[in-house]
Amino acid sequence: MQKNNFEQVIQEIVRRDRRFDLTAYHFVRDALDFTIKAQKKASAANRHVTGPELLEGIRQFTLREFGPMSKFVLNEWGVGSCHDFGQIVFNLVQHGVLGKSDSDKVEDFSETYTFDEAFIKPFLPEPVPAPARVRKKKNPTARRIHKTGKNNSLPSQSSPAE
Repeated sequence: MQKNNFEQVIQEIVRRDRRFDLTAYHFVRDALDFTIKAQKKASAANRHVTGPELLEGIRQFTLREFGPMSKFVLNEWGVGSCHDFGQIVFNLVQHGVLGKSDSDKVEDFSETYTFDEAFIKPFLPEPVPAPARVRKKKNPTARRIHKTGKNNSLPSQSSPAE
């Protein structure tokens, strides 16, 4: 589809369905291109991209493009779940921008991952295990000094004058 025609179609979609920003539609198309290229590298066969495959491609592409800001950017566009990506894809299908197979359905974009798992967790520091605590043996002498105020465990020393 020509760029101008694509732009006109998504403007019409956004005019009718204001849930998602115009940029989200551009991004999904770019993520689909990214996913198709990745599949071609892995296999010479040119084949249909399934919903879960596209979701994984979107996840990888989003992390590459936006890093730690990924979830924030998507949320700014009105996208807060995998299901939202499915809604965008099927809006594009309904307007003839994307094709689908007979078995494709919006439910294919069910919650494959949460946005926290996909876009926050990769940037969290690895948990550092707490060091093992070593129990110190109690010093019986220190205990005696504490209770009486003097050290009763040592033999008394007589002064030289005695």
